[in-house]
This record gives sequence, C-alpha cells and structure tokens, in this order.
Amino acid sequence: MAARPTKHPDKAERWFRIRLRLVGAVFVAAFFLVAGRAYYLQVVTGEMWQKRAEQQFQRAIPLAPQRGNIYDRSGAEMAVSLENDSIYAEPPRLGDADAAARQLAQALNLPLAEVRDKLNSRRGFVWIKRRVTPAESERVRALRLAGIDFIKEHKRYYPNSEIGAQVVGFTGLDPQGLEGLELAYDSDLLGGGGYLLMEQDALGRRMTAGNNIVREAAQSHSLHLTIDRNLQYVVERELAAQVRAMRARAGTVVLMEPATGRILAMASQPDFNPNVFWRHKPEQWRNRAISDTFEPGSTFKIFLMAAALEQGVIRANQTFFCENGRYRIGGRTIHDHRPYQNLTAAEILKVSSNIGTAKIAKILERERFHHYIERFGFGHRTGIDLRGEVTGLVRGPGQWFEIDLAAISFGQGISVTALQLASATSAIANGGRLMRPYLVERIVDGQGQVVREQTPTVMHRVVSREVAAQVRDMMVAATEQGGTGTLAAIPGFRVAGKTGTAQKVDPVTGGYSADKRVSSFVGFVPAEDPQLVMVVVLDEPQEKTYGGLVAAPVFSRIGGQALRQLGISPTLPKGIDPLPPVLEVRTPALAPLVVGEPSGEGPGRMPDLSGMSYRQVLQVMERTGLNIRLEGSGRVVEQIPRSGEKIRFDSEVRVRLAAPT
Repeated sequence: MAARPTKHPDKAERWFRIRLRLVGAVFVAAFFLVAGRAYYLQVVTGEMWQKRAEQQFQRAIPLAPQRGNIYDRSGAEMAVSLENDSIYAEPPRLGDADAAARQLAQALNLPLAEVRDKLNSRRGFVWIKRRVTPAESERVRALRLAGIDFIKEHKRYYPNSEIGAQVVGFTGLDPQGLEGLELAYDSDLLGGGGYLLMEQDALGRRMTAGNNIVREAAQSHSLHLTIDRNLQYVVERELAAQVRAMRARAGTVVLMEPATGRILAMASQPDFNPNVFWRHKPEQWRNRAISDTFEPGSTFKIFLMAAALEQGVIRANQTFFCENGRYRIGGRTIHDHRPYQNLTAAEILKVSSNIGTAKIAKILERERFHHYIERFGFGHRTGIDLRGEVTGLVRGPGQWFEIDLAAISFGQGISVTALQLASATSAIANGGRLMRPYLVERIVDGQGQVVREQTPTVMHRVVSREVAAQVRDMMVAATEQGGTGTLAAIPGFRVAGKTGTAQKVDPVTGGYSADKRVSSFVGFVPAEDPQLVMVVVLDEPQEKTYGGLVAAPVFSRIGGQALRQLGISPTLPKGIDPLPPVLEVRTPALAPLVVGEPSGEGPGRMPDLSGMSYRQVLQVMERTGLNIRLEGSGRVVEQIPRSGEKIRFDSEVRVRLAAPT
C-alpha cells in the first residue's frame, strides 16, 4: 500500500507566518485603538472629565459678581461696588449650635429662631448674613466660632444718594439691575459670577477645614454718562424747592444739549435714596420724564406754528382776528385768558392766544398737522437708552372732530412725556433737525478700552432752518415784555421759550378737572446759539397754576446756574437785561377782591396796583383771575378801572407801566 503524501514543508511554514502576522496585526490594531481612545479621553475631552471629577469632590457656591462703575461726564462716581464681608456657616463643623446661634443673632441683630434653624440644618453650607457692615464683621470675628467663616462679596453703593437716583436706578441683592440704567445696561455692568469652591466626600461632608477656593468673576464694564453731576444737583435742588413752594403733587425737569441729544440732567420729584430704596414707595422710583404723560397745553403751540410756516399756509406777520376772547367752534366755545382782536401769528404765540392758534390749525388742516406732530416725535418713543419709556397718546386724524383740531392746537386732547417735549423743542433749537436723546456716552472695560460708544444721531429733518429760526424769534418774544414767559428771563441772555397750563382729566367724571392743572415751560438759551434746552413740568401746583408763574422761574434759576457752570458767556451787552430790573419797593396792600362766576355775573372790586412791577402785576393776575392788559414797562402808573371800583369777571383791566423817575 502506497504512503499518503504530506504537505510540503515550505507551505506549512508560509501558512504559519501568515497566521503570526494576522495575530500581530490584530494586536497592533488593538494597541492603536486603546492608545487612540486614551488620547481622546486624556487630551481631546480631558478638560471635561477633569471638571466631572472635580464635581465629585467639590461644591460650588455662587458669589455675587462685581458690577462695573457708573460715572458722570466728568468722571465723578455715580455708582460703585465696594467689598463687604459675607458670613456663612458649615453646620457639620459646629460645636454647640444653639450657643453659636445666640451669639450670632446678637452680633448681627438677627432673629434667634432664624439663625438657629440655619445652624441646625443638615446642609453643608448656609449663608448667615451677606454683605454685612464692617462693625458687624468685627463683632463676629471676635467670637472665633468654629464652622463660621467669611467671604468677600461686592455691595452696590451710590455715593451721591438722591442725586440722579431715577436715572441711575438701583440693584437688588443678587445684584441685578432693577431700575434705571442699572437695569437697561445690566448685562454690560454685571460681568460674570464668581464661585466659592469647597471640597467634600461622596456623602457631601467637608473633607478639609478652611481650605476653600475662590474663583473670581469675569470682568465687568463701566458706564460713562452724558449726565453732569453738578447740573443734576442744581436741577434737583431747584425743582424740589418749587414743588414744596407750590405744594405740587410732583415735578419733572429735563436738561438737554440740542445739537447732540445728550441729556445733561433729568430729575423727578418726589425722589428717593437708592442706597435704601426699599424704604421708599415704588412711585418715587419712577422716572417721570419718560413714564408719565400729560397734556402739554400752550407749549404745543410752537409745533403748530412751525408746521404752518413750513407748509406755507401762514406768514409770521399775517393778522388773525381773535374774536375778543370768545370763539364758537364745533359746538363749543373756546376762550383766551383776555380778549384780543387783531393779532399777527407772532403775537398769537407771544400772548398765547387759543383762538388765534385754533384758526391757524383750521387753515393747516388735520392731516398735515398730524403729520408734523409725528415728525416732531410725539406718539413714538424717543429711543433713549432707558427701559419704561411710553409713547404718549396721539389719536389718528380720522378721529378728530372740528373741536378736537382746535383743542390739540393748544395742547389739549393729546398727551406727551417731558422727554418728548424736550426732544421736539431741541429740533427747533437745532435748526429743524430731530436728534435721538441718549444718556450713556461710552462703555469701558477694566483696562480702560472703549467697548462701545454712542455718538449724536440725527433722526430726520422736521422743518427747514429758516422756519426754525422764525419760530425761535417768536419764542424769544414770548419771554420778553408783554409775553407770557417773562419770569423765565436770564440776565445777560436772550431766552426762547413758551409757557403751558393744561387742565387735567378727572378720572371719575372723564371730563376736565375744575381745579387740577399741569403747569409747564419749555425753552432754550442762548436763543442765538442754543446750548441748553429745558423742560419744566409741575403736576397739580396749589399756590399758582399758570406755567409762566410756576414753571418759568425754575427755568430761569436753573438756566442761570447751568450757563455759569458750563462757562457760557453772556450774549447781551453788559448792563442790558431782557427785562427791566425789579426794584425793591414795598408792595401796596391789595383791596379785597371778589370776582363773579365765569359767566360774568356778579361784581368784584379792583385792587390797587399802583407802584407794582411787571412781574408783581402778573402775580396779581394769577391770584385773582383778572383779564389784565399790560402796556409799557417799569412800574404801574395808571390803572383802569381805578382802585376800589366795581368790575366784572370778564371785563378787561388796563394797566400802564412806565420807567421810575
């Protein structure tokens, strides 16, 4: 039997080498797979796993971030963040929790039950009191209690207290912005939050004592404002004094650069202290310049006049018959504060004739008037960098009846904000261009580098430069002899302005209140080269109601001080003031005056005005409601009717003044 043939030895050896190589390739592939996975875990995702590992034995306690500072235009601090101690406890490390609770409650002036509950907690970390005063911190440190420790946190502080409070706003404990610029620029000011890291075991117990790690917060930004702190102080002081003197419900002032839109001061009364904001009512936190609306009254006449001149439907020297003070329109009768006959358009604005204004509005017509109302910015937000701005109320022209057109022409039946009024007046002062108002000039990081900057922005042109100049001249006449705004005069400067007195709507009856008024004045100075636009509004003054007597003097006092602080030189020759000086003389005693009802029923008696100045006669006019026609300047030398004679409510009183001899 023949033997079976065997495999060739070369083939067997070759097959063995192939299997060996396959096994080697598998091992090499496995090695690279393991090495690649190790690289991925340790290098590519190493940071993530490191953090996960740290989370297993570290606990992060969030700390309040440090907010950036807020500065005025000259670099003075308006809001800063100061370091304060915050006190916390680690209950597992405490010895006698009840004894520690009694000591801490006494040192920090806290309820004993509240502290005891915290110290008897099963948690590994509890806050006892955050941002304590230095005295409280010293008292607790002196106790040397185990398990009680300190960490530095930042507390918001407003070094100027009430100055600029409604503009700057305030923060909560977090600290997050709650009002004003603190809220509007919260993300810029806040930065990132820091952490207190504590080591713990798998059961959440502290592993080491006193070995906490603090991770600092990300850097925040600071704000540099257009507000001038010194001007803000002057505005708030003068406004507060007038609100008290007039026993007004509230007051608002806006001071603005017309050429740029920068807000130099913005004040509301009543105010509050942002360091202890919780002690004040929320209505005191409100920035009334952007959140409160009111009917502008006769201040609105300047925008009607600008629109009519721009459209070419009237001329400044065109004459209108003013119906002797009574005019029937749309089934209603409108009145002037005294009877007038023929007045030019310029004189209508100077003496603030409602009848003349209504006739101009009728010529302009509702569609065109409404167009210019919106072009001046009414009925829309101004775009200022604050939260809470309202639009006011401007009804569409399709909803206007004949009497509505007349009423809106002299500022009734429409509501505006003080900022809208200031912005629209700035368009007149600025040659017809409407600027966007703003408060924050630039945002700066921790290294002093500018992150973001605001620059003056022209919204659009409302009227031509020529028309703006015509309206400006009319407004100057309104503050000069014979105008309604003479008390706004500033020695050495020509002032352009307009007074306003508007009835308030009674929320109960839905009609106009018989005794509640909003008194206002809007103007700019120097009239030839306007540097300042100011709006003054007093809500429900009790002593007087006319804007020329209530709001205009505030404009004069603030404007005079502001011009000096800004280094603006007088524009009038030395010794020449827009009004004759008021001589210090004793005012004659006034005879008792009893006036009849507005219908003209019932006689009264004429007071003695002899020797009075122009301004003193205006005050008598406000107090008594007389229709006084003033002629000349200086001191009263003649009056008709004479002192003590019987007069009717609607009869005209003629008073002639002459320079003292």
